[in-house]
Amino acid sequence: MAGGYMGRVLRVDLSRKKVEEQKFNEETCRKFIGGSGLGAKILYDETNADTDPFSPENPLIFMAGPTANTQVPTSGRHAVVSRSPLTGIFGESDAGGTWGAKLKQAGLDGLIITGKAHSPTYLWVQDGKVEFRDASHLWGKDTYEIDPILKGETHKNATVAAIGPAGEKLVLLSGIVHDGSDARIAGRCGLGAVMGSKKLKAIVVQGSAKAPVAHPDDLAASVKELMPTILESSKTFGQLGTSGGVITHETMGNFPLQNWRLGRWEEGVKKISGPAMAESILVKRYACRQCPIACGREVKVDKGPYAGVDGAGPEYETMGTLGGMCLVDNLEAVAMANEICNRYGLDTISAGCVIAFAMECYENGLLTKKDTDGIDLTWGNHQALVEMVKKMGKKEGIGELLGKGVRRASQEIGGIAPEFALHVKGLELPAHDPRSYFGAALAFATSARGACHLSAWTMGFERGLTMPEVGADGRVTRWEVNGKAEFVAKCQYMMGMYDAMKYCKFIAFGGMKLSHCLKWFNQVTGWDMDLAEFFKTGERLLNLKRMINVGWGVSRKDDTLPPRSMTHKRTGPGLTDAEQHLPPLGRLLSDYYEYSGWNEWGIPRPEKLRELGL
Repeated sequence: MAGGYMGRVLRVDLSRKKVEEQKFNEETCRKFIGGSGLGAKILYDETNADTDPFSPENPLIFMAGPTANTQVPTSGRHAVVSRSPLTGIFGESDAGGTWGAKLKQAGLDGLIITGKAHSPTYLWVQDGKVEFRDASHLWGKDTYEIDPILKGETHKNATVAAIGPAGEKLVLLSGIVHDGSDARIAGRCGLGAVMGSKKLKAIVVQGSAKAPVAHPDDLAASVKELMPTILESSKTFGQLGTSGGVITHETMGNFPLQNWRLGRWEEGVKKISGPAMAESILVKRYACRQCPIACGREVKVDKGPYAGVDGAGPEYETMGTLGGMCLVDNLEAVAMANEICNRYGLDTISAGCVIAFAMECYENGLLTKKDTDGIDLTWGNHQALVEMVKKMGKKEGIGELLGKGVRRASQEIGGIAPEFALHVKGLELPAHDPRSYFGAALAFATSARGACHLSAWTMGFERGLTMPEVGADGRVTRWEVNGKAEFVAKCQYMMGMYDAMKYCKFIAFGGMKLSHCLKWFNQVTGWDMDLAEFFKTGERLLNLKRMINVGWGVSRKDDTLPPRSMTHKRTGPGLTDAEQHLPPLGRLLSDYYEYSGWNEWGIPRPEKLRELGL
């Protein structure tokens, strides 16, 4: 077996309390790598058009990658894959922290969880063995509460992946929280609800194994040589965290404001930016496993109406959705809403988007105080923001409706509510405006899981980051159309491979190019993968995820953007004509399908699938 692989994946049947071992040969690993790549392969093999997301047969797949638990920088990540109950299609969510590395230390590359426990259960995974334990005493508790309890019942150095009350109640916006109050969350696609449907409260992992590395001396020397560059290049990013980009993105027209209506909000974003956090509620930084950047924020609020906040602080996406989308400029309120999401296990991106959607419905008379349990859902009302997050986490009152996501909520409200529901394939937009980057527009429309800024991560390259292997030489412009489809496709191949190998995208902020990451990967595995094979493998993973979705009815009709993102210009003062662009999605899609070898309906052609070994 290649280096980086423990050679063991366990199948856990909660219904029968049975554990079986599944092995993958080296050929399969080289074709699908790990993380969301191998996860997609398993999902394709084990589901069909009739698989209900909440059925015992729907697998919940936790997969590390070959670089996890090695010296490779930023490799402390893992993927969770399943059929999404929020979107009904391919569900993929990623998390950092320490859990993925600890899974490898437990001697495993992954867990495939099926069935449904007869009563609340948690799994204790240690040194390759799985123990089924009663979780009745944990049911109803939040993720911060149960972390020390579980460590006390298992091992003080164990790492916990858990759902909160939102996942237990099958709220469609719920995620899976790792590392307790450090709160590294697999937030997107509602996979916490899949875990809740299986009556699985938590998975606790611990072990002492080391991931095999084919060329340990070469890897250590390479990392040592490049570490000064990484530390220097990422210094500001680490100091201010992802929220350090809030002001820049607002200036560029990329920050979400008033449910994507408003153009500028200069004074508001200053109050919820990385520098504002650093000057007020920031306590310290923390890092995911094997990460020298340390973009994690720990915050604390000691006084005022939001006293009691104590844990992971809001990141860029959270500032964008719980802050800018709702026009809330109260940093402490955003921090409190973020902590409630973390404790209850809610995706902050979707939570903020659905609250902004509700505020616009309220503004237009589609929701009234009678509907909102007496809450005044006006723009900027920070008390309302916090209360709505609580209601969604508890699946209580108006929170039950909004916890279904903007697509379902808008359909139930009716009227023109769908105009205010911004999503792609049922997944709410992250905090980046597809009108600001045409690469992002195309990537959002074609991403396997729906609106996703990480599937291609083009924005950084469209504003100056260089990655020569995908054609990003510092001259890729935001609103260029010619060549954009090929650029986006290549970025998707690369980022799909990062998600399989388990690199953090932020390694690019450390100045590392694809050539560096591929070199480390080969040093770990002992393979000789070149750039041609790397991109072909990334293309294979993209097409595999596409074929999973094709089986669930996805085609060109679904590769679209919300009407507001394609036809509405932003409003308000301070905007120039040069900033008012609308993406020509029809042209971009046609170019993309042609380059990808897909037909006009967005379905991969048989010859393309044969070429990729699918």
